[in-house]
Amino acid sequence: MNKDYAPLFESYTLPNGEVIRNRIIMAPMTNYSSNPDGSVTDEEISYYSRRAEGVGAIITAVANITPGGKGFPGEIGVDRDELIPSLSKLASAIKSKGAKAILQIFHAGRLAPEDLLPNGDVVAPSNIPAERAGTINPRPRELTVEEIDDIIKAFGDATRRAMEAGFDGVEIHGANGYLIQQFFSPHANRREDTYGGSVEKRMTFPLKVIDEVQKTVKQYGDASFIVGYRFSPEEPETPGITMGQTLQLVDRLADKGLDYLHVSLMDFWSKARREADTTKTRIELLLKQINKRVPLIGVGSIYQADDAKAAMKTGVEFLALGRELVMDPEWAKKIQEGKEDTIVTTLDTTKKDELDVPEPLWNIITSVPGWFPGIAKN
Repeated sequence: MNKDYAPLFESYTLPNGEVIRNRIIMAPMTNYSSNPDGSVTDEEISYYSRRAEGVGAIITAVANITPGGKGFPGEIGVDRDELIPSLSKLASAIKSKGAKAILQIFHAGRLAPEDLLPNGDVVAPSNIPAERAGTINPRPRELTVEEIDDIIKAFGDATRRAMEAGFDGVEIHGANGYLIQQFFSPHANRREDTYGGSVEKRMTFPLKVIDEVQKTVKQYGDASFIVGYRFSPEEPETPGITMGQTLQLVDRLADKGLDYLHVSLMDFWSKARREADTTKTRIELLLKQINKRVPLIGVGSIYQADDAKAAMKTGVEFLALGRELVMDPEWAKKIQEGKEDTIVTTLDTTKKDELDVPEPLWNIITSVPGWFPGIAKN
């Protein structure tokens, strides 16, 4: 292996003492491939097992914590105990290859499609529809305080199921516009109670979810169970989450006893837009705010070994790869064997079976122009 890439393969000890064998993480990416009842399919198990061989950890596609929180067709379910055996198969497949298995848990909130929910009941912090171009955005129903309490508890229940299924950890999905982010967002959250208003009050729900998950870990497991949190740094809407507001949130998150933070970015090198130094990348600003209190996973259009080498030099502790590991499951192995020149960075649409990509995911990938390199933009 080229010594320049050695930092990618150094082990890392998380705050809870668990050791991740290297710095490469498979990023969570919706795969649309579970059974209608939320159980995991054989295709999914093959897909994750193949990619677990070279990475330090796999963070799965999102798993919905309640029937009313489902965000996609073919989504992993963690909303009831009868799914534990199915989840166990997935956890075992990932762990058998030496990678940590981390289940991402979420509630879609106002981004949940009506046709996937009981009685089409789309809920959110406030009855403000999402702003998404090209889609019909339903006006959600505002959650009651009692319902909010139930959802918080459901995050804890989902964590217990993940533990019973043998996962090494959970990632709380507070990014990409879903319910946890909606509570922090001044666009989605117009409440005037304890859950809304000031930046500090809009943090209440995310922080309570973390507390519930951590309480569950103490009750049913031990300190070896990993708890991470993913967030999106800014929103395009006005009003919307700004970089300045996210830095305030991250300052609180860094003191919550989490095992890692995970920023959601399409471009690792993207710069801040609002309420921060716009000459600096978001990664730079986050690392300065965190100040080594908790490890950070960076992500965003990292394809070549040199991309990863440059990203690691910023000081991030981990790098997550999503699309690249779909296109080349042997990405890490190739670097370790000194074959980084053979890394595949565009999708070969003739190699679905060779790449062990589930049919539903493949169909989405090949039908969305510009999402993957090799799929031409319109």
